[in-house]
Amino acid sequence: MKEKYQLTTAEIKQQLGLKEFTQGISSQEAAARLQKDGQNVLEVKPTPKWKIFLRQFNNIVIYILLVATLLTIMIGHYTDAVVILAVVVLNSLIGYFQETSAANALAKIKEMMAQHATVYRDGKRQDIDASDLVVGDVVFLEAGDNVPADLRIVSADNLRIEESALTGETNSVIKTGEALADRVNMAYSSTSVTSGSGLGVVVATGEHTEIGKISQEVAHIKPKKTRLTREIDRVGTIVSYITIIGSVIIFIIGFFLQIYSLPALALAVVAMLVGSIPEGLPATTSVILAFGVSKMAKRYKTIIKSMPAVETLGSVDVIATDKTGTLTKNEMTAIELWSGDQHYTVTGTGYAPQGQLMQDGHQVEVDDHLKLLLEAGFQANDTVLSEEDGRWVINGEPTDGAFLTLYHKLLGAKYQSAYEPQDLLPFDSDYRYIAELTRNTENNQQVIFIKGSPDKLFEMAAKEDSHFDVQKWAKRVNDWSVEGKRVIALGYRVVRGENLMEIEHDHLYQGIHLLGLAALQDAPREEVIAALKTMNNAGVAVKMITGDDPQTARAIGQQLGLAPGEIHATTGAQWDQLSAEEQSQAAQDNQVFARTTPQNKLEIIDALQLGQLVTAMVGDGVNDAPALKQADIGIAMGIKGTDVAKDAADMVLGDDNFATMAAVIEEGRRIYDNIKKSILFLLPTSFAEGLVVAFSILTAQQVPLQPVQLLWINLVAAITIQFAFVFEKAAPGLMKRPPRPVSSKLMNRHDLIQIGYVSALMAIFALVAYDWFTGHDASVINATTMMINVIVISKLFYFFSIRTTGNGLKQIKTITGQAWAVIGIMLVFQLILTYTPLMQETFHVTGISLVEWLAVIIFSCLIMLVVEADKWIRFRKENENGAN
Repeated sequence: MKEKYQLTTAEIKQQLGLKEFTQGISSQEAAARLQKDGQNVLEVKPTPKWKIFLRQFNNIVIYILLVATLLTIMIGHYTDAVVILAVVVLNSLIGYFQETSAANALAKIKEMMAQHATVYRDGKRQDIDASDLVVGDVVFLEAGDNVPADLRIVSADNLRIEESALTGETNSVIKTGEALADRVNMAYSSTSVTSGSGLGVVVATGEHTEIGKISQEVAHIKPKKTRLTREIDRVGTIVSYITIIGSVIIFIIGFFLQIYSLPALALAVVAMLVGSIPEGLPATTSVILAFGVSKMAKRYKTIIKSMPAVETLGSVDVIATDKTGTLTKNEMTAIELWSGDQHYTVTGTGYAPQGQLMQDGHQVEVDDHLKLLLEAGFQANDTVLSEEDGRWVINGEPTDGAFLTLYHKLLGAKYQSAYEPQDLLPFDSDYRYIAELTRNTENNQQVIFIKGSPDKLFEMAAKEDSHFDVQKWAKRVNDWSVEGKRVIALGYRVVRGENLMEIEHDHLYQGIHLLGLAALQDAPREEVIAALKTMNNAGVAVKMITGDDPQTARAIGQQLGLAPGEIHATTGAQWDQLSAEEQSQAAQDNQVFARTTPQNKLEIIDALQLGQLVTAMVGDGVNDAPALKQADIGIAMGIKGTDVAKDAADMVLGDDNFATMAAVIEEGRRIYDNIKKSILFLLPTSFAEGLVVAFSILTAQQVPLQPVQLLWINLVAAITIQFAFVFEKAAPGLMKRPPRPVSSKLMNRHDLIQIGYVSALMAIFALVAYDWFTGHDASVINATTMMINVIVISKLFYFFSIRTTGNGLKQIKTITGQAWAVIGIMLVFQLILTYTPLMQETFHVTGISLVEWLAVIIFSCLIMLVVEADKWIRFRKENENGAN
């Protein structure tokens, strides 16, 4: 069976039940087809809110707390059960609200369809909602329209469609209504009409369009957990297993030794379980990430769809990115000219017609020969240049726009051309030039102006002039190409002895006069150059993926400073010849990937990940979506990015500014450091509480801390202090470190040693303090209250030490105002706990005196002194080893 692009217009009519294209289908038939096939939309099925909430409970820490709740209910301690359950719900609510707010910030994925479509129905041309299009509808297209569905073009008048959202190629494709062996008679949903007009018959809607198929392909790529999520899950799992095993062992020992009654033993074990479990871990991590996400949204205009994604960017090894509009401005500018044998430079960038003609460093006037060259660039053109809201923009091709700007820049905005356009020969990728038949109103002479690929025009010029020096002109082209410039040739032919009504290719192949060459450049973004330098210093490699010629792409990479030293490039064709292992090596060795296909992008990401590299992908087109989803973190452009790309990405750059990446990488690294500090802070304090309970059980003493008190210490006191890590600034030299190796663990050997000795010391100091208080005539409830405060205040002193690798006391001055506010809140909570009757009754505590507070502070500061001594000894040894 023939594909739609292979059918003749007569076959299309017959297959889709059409009599005349301008008649269209009837309203009744359209309604019946809409009922059968559904609306022309891409269905985006949001995750139900209840499912988002329930999956917050899918955590081993939460499971243990739920078991602890059940045990406390069984032994009749309902207050403890309510408090533990409240902790579980609070943790889940924090995760739920962050996940749903990220979805709301991004809003819903907009359907990748045009809002309206102009169709023929019942013999009338009318506008309808694009969602109501059905197969068989005849759609009218003109410049500026978005293509609303997949269409088979049946009539075209200089119709050109820009398909970069699907193919990645920025040059528009000329369309025809003829049945051909390729797909130039097809227009696809999500593409846009740049010039001309035409008629197309709808052949696919909704999920059956090409963009719909890509969306389904993206949906089949399973989301992956980030490194941070995996590492935190691993820490939580190990800690939970250790706690469970320890609690079971303690329970068995207590049961056989008959130290307590069974209910008392069960309550003691629950206290150990609750005290040792780091229930604050999920909430604290979520809050640190959420604050980072919020900060980036406000400061850098980024939207993070998944909280751990921000940290992933901080540990990224490689960023793969498109070139046009991302690393460069996507504003072609003519910067050099060869007019005959005269060489000129032109100042000014972008599409604003402001600049000067320079020769040998001096401003010069436009001579007649150069004026003719400018006319060729202006006339052989079907793009429109206009000023909108104080900014010059084009509707059409960037290359054509550069010549419009050049024309008005050098001849003046009000200059009136003497040439009147008569017929246009549009750009065709097979011929690689565009030509315009004009008439000179001053002498009534017809002139054909042509602009296009140098090799094509050189061939035509050689037919006109047998002495034409091809080698000289080819050298000029090569010299500019190796500098990363796009070279365009310009020429003309005077029509003699006939009056042409339209232009054909044969008129040009008879021979032309070459006017000269223009060197165009899509200027690198200045901020990108600085950002790439920062990334290079941080050990982050950047890979540029482009459809450009490899020589040009390599030169642009050199200008951008894509990597220190020589820039290496490979092409899509060369890539396709490599094995999987060779591709993995090539992905690491090359900085530029030229002449690539959309499939190559996905393969490059796979190859980098095969090399154990954490990989980010920056893209904006529909064709980028699979690679965005496959990457460890996908980053889409917020302004020019398609909705399918945004849907597939983990992060959206709201201002399309690639330079934001350097700032976000630094933010990601800061967040990782602070999460690690918070875990190193949380685990010893949790373990210390468990050790206090375990020691009391094994020595047959009364357990000084009850489950509800331990929850207070862990959740209220510890988390308030931990939230101070949210506001910790980036460590000095953070962006001079290399990325973390994939094999690295969240905690190294010394971290584990520190967790061990800090846990033991905290437990020892707390028990010694308890014994000291009871030995000085303090009541049990009074000693318990002081013990709670010793553990909490010792956490505060431990925070002063753990937050920096340097001297903790000296670095107290660097604590931010927000962190001091959090610490203040924690101290207020402790005062409320200690002195308000309701809290005293709920948590079994009592008020203490100023002298007792002084004793609490003395015991509490001991932990900081030990940790500071450890840091001093360790760094002294490192310095000695470094000196040796």
